[in-house]
Amino acid sequence: MRVVLATANRGKQRELSVLLAPLGLTLDLAADLGIASPEETGTTFEANALLKARHASRLAALPALADDSGLAVDALGGRPGVHSARYAGARCDDAANNARLLADLADCPASRRSAHYCCVLALVRDADDPSPLLARGSWEGHIAFERAGDGGFGYDPLFIPQGYAQTVAELPVLLKQQHSHRARAASQLVALLRAGALAGLLPGVNPR
Repeated sequence: MRVVLATANRGKQRELSVLLAPLGLTLDLAADLGIASPEETGTTFEANALLKARHASRLAALPALADDSGLAVDALGGRPGVHSARYAGARCDDAANNARLLADLADCPASRRSAHYCCVLALVRDADDPSPLLARGSWEGHIAFERAGDGGFGYDPLFIPQGYAQTVAELPVLLKQQHSHRARAASQLVALLRAGALAGLLPGVNPR
């Protein structure tokens, strides 16, 4: 079953292809189909995930899956939140976002650096689907004082999950695939589809 993945982020494509393997889906990257990302005008992860899913579905004429995720830091009032991917500016990269986060937390002690990753997955049959499927996941942790590790993407070199002493970028890929915010959202999505929460959402999806 072909589904367009509403992102240009190949890191997300790799993660979600593994996480959703039980459904037997083929995730076509929107960017590879010539579909540009829409402006993310939503104020919540749910709103942005749906906006991206409907946009990709409309242009690809396929069911669409969108991920909207980000980092919420308690000492910053939940920022960067929905602006995580563009925290340092509209055309910034991961390194710039990480640098800004460290600068914003420069005077913040370890006891106040708690944070969590959040992910919302939105799955639609078509652009006007009146009953989209939403799945959510979060991952608690705190922000390191400096970047560490070469794995992952986004804020992974700064995010230390609860119960660990290393950043996500230093931890084994398998651990992230099992415990991350995206893994938890994907697990919920698989469970909802298997339970028939939206019967017929994706005809041909492996029900096992």
